[in-house]
Amino acid sequence: MKRQNIQPDSLAKRVVGGHVLYSHAVVVEGRKTVFVSGQLARDAKGNVVGQGDMRAQIRQTGENIKAALAAAGATLADIVKTNTYVTDIEEFFKHTDVRMEYFGALPTSTTIEVRKLAHPDLMVEIEVIAVLD
Repeated sequence: MKRQNIQPDSLAKRVVGGHVLYSHAVVVEGRKTVFVSGQLARDAKGNVVGQGDMRAQIRQTGENIKAALAAAGATLADIVKTNTYVTDIEEFFKHTDVRMEYFGALPTSTTIEVRKLAHPDLMVEIEVIAVLD
């Protein structure tokens, strides 16, 4: 896949914990687009992982995204867009290092704080779009 991450000089870069968190625009040329539903911090049996631990929930969510992408023949490097929903945005941004383990290719990104997710113990939900040849 041909990919170009764009950071226009006229737009501020979002840096948290020394990490640029996303690209303002990503241009891709590919043949296959993969849409991954919002993934939560649940294990293969549906149990909530990391109750009360945002760091653990980001990691489990990332692993679930990685598994969904692999099933479609894609990798984390193919992600071009993320939508993230969190119940505590300040807590989420304390763990940018974990986020970057999964989204280091700097896809475009939207992060929104919400009142609650599908279960009271869930703190983060992430959906992605990936493009590959």
